[in-house]
Amino acid sequence: MGIKQTLKKMVSTKVETHEKHEDETLQTHYYKALKDKVIEEIEALLNKKQGYEVASISEEHGEMIVNIKKGRKAFMVITVIMVRPFRTAVDFSIQTETFMFSDFGHSAKLARELYKELNGRLTFIGTGLGEESSSRG
Repeated sequence: MGIKQTLKKMVSTKVETHEKHEDETLQTHYYKALKDKVIEEIEALLNKKQGYEVASISEEHGEMIVNIKKGRKAFMVITVIMVRPFRTAVDFSIQTETFMFSDFGHSAKLARELYKELNGRLTFIGTGLGEESSSRG
């Protein structure tokens, strides 16, 4: 990771996971499941967490809006896209509320924890597989 990325990370209050994220743990995660099953598992996971409120779910668009109201408050958008049958991608966009210039990595840590918990609930097949999906057809 270069100096620019390190500085950007240090003064950020948000994280977005994506296909080619420089931090491999924050790359898009793929699961062997249908989109509806992944959304259902994410909702069940979040409903068990104290202080997490699922504000809305759009199964049609594969989007969930979540407010975290306990501890460090945060706003989260979870995107779930089925790229082909039994290959579903999950991404997070997390914005931590803070009066400081940085959340000191809290939003990234939260994304990693959620991925880890999802990996235990669903069949995890890899990260950053978007290139592989488009090259096969």
